[in-house]
Amino acid sequence: MLHLSTLLLSHFRSHKLARLTFDQRPVAIYGNNGSGKTNILEAVSLFSPGRGMRRSSALDMTRRPESLGWQLQSDLVRDKHVHQTKITSDEGAARRVLIDDKPVSQLALGEISRVIWLVPAMDRLWIEGAEGRRRFLDRITLSFFPSHAEASLNYEKAMRERNKLLKEQIRDAHWYRAIELQMAQTGIEIHTARMRALDLIQNAQGTAATEFPVAQLTLEQSEGDMPTLVDDLKSALEESRLRDMAAGRTLVGPHRTDMIGVFQRKGVLAKDCSTGEQKALLISMILANARALKEQIGTAPLVLLDEVSAHLDNQRRAALYQEVCDLGAQAWMTGTEIDVFQELGDRAQAIQVTDANGLSTCTQHDTCLI
Repeated sequence: MLHLSTLLLSHFRSHKLARLTFDQRPVAIYGNNGSGKTNILEAVSLFSPGRGMRRSSALDMTRRPESLGWQLQSDLVRDKHVHQTKITSDEGAARRVLIDDKPVSQLALGEISRVIWLVPAMDRLWIEGAEGRRRFLDRITLSFFPSHAEASLNYEKAMRERNKLLKEQIRDAHWYRAIELQMAQTGIEIHTARMRALDLIQNAQGTAATEFPVAQLTLEQSEGDMPTLVDDLKSALEESRLRDMAAGRTLVGPHRTDMIGVFQRKGVLAKDCSTGEQKALLISMILANARALKEQIGTAPLVLLDEVSAHLDNQRRAALYQEVCDLGAQAWMTGTEIDVFQELGDRAQAIQVTDANGLSTCTQHDTCLI
């Protein structure tokens, strides 16, 4: 099983120093709004590739007014092997990852640890712009395929170079060939990984005994179908140069894809569902992500659920807790009151977070029956 057995936060956000210990059970974190609950979840999210659940800079995570930099440490347990993991940032510098005292890449961290999350900002996923849905899908894809991050970075870099040429009205094809080839290669890699991730999510939803609705998911391109072969995407980029030059940006590729969700049982687009139904669809996808990962890597990921009880009735909330426990995941959940976690009883451990003058304090409890 994958879990954190210890967690130390030093000068991280509102936490000056917190030392926490855990077993394999889920973790219920409760306290007033602004007390520092979500800061703990953000710290855990950094034990996976990427910028964490808030996508903040290292400088933004440092505690003020000290601004000394910050440090996270954990005994990260995977299949009974303990990986002593440290993540640091000195005075706002890019974060460094050490495992067993050796510097490692984000990719290496992703091979050991997988973390997925659902936060309140995602509640509007279905009714806001396509960019947020692509980011959500890319997080899911990254959880299955850690190399997805590198492909995405390389694609974005090449696209920035191409967009610069377009804005400068460069018409010489020679300047575009190498850039467009790289965009085509990485673009198809991105699209293929996204499609594979959606298939895994769909299968995990369809085969599970769950109280949550199935989300039927598809990828759509804003203009025409997304090419599936490198040569086809390369040709599409070549053919679109004049149109792109007029727009000043690239109008073809995986950065133009949108994820469309449908409440399968009702046949209703997710964007047209009620607020509660939209939340239930998101939870269904996160649980499916966790189940599919468990099937793929042999262990459930760390699951972060911030203010998860919002928009859930008592029946759905109890169902969520049961599915989390059945999954065997160390899920980290937040709420303002311990009462929302009563159904978990001794199946979970609890942390009360209090705040005084911007300084968070954590008190641990062995059960949620407080």
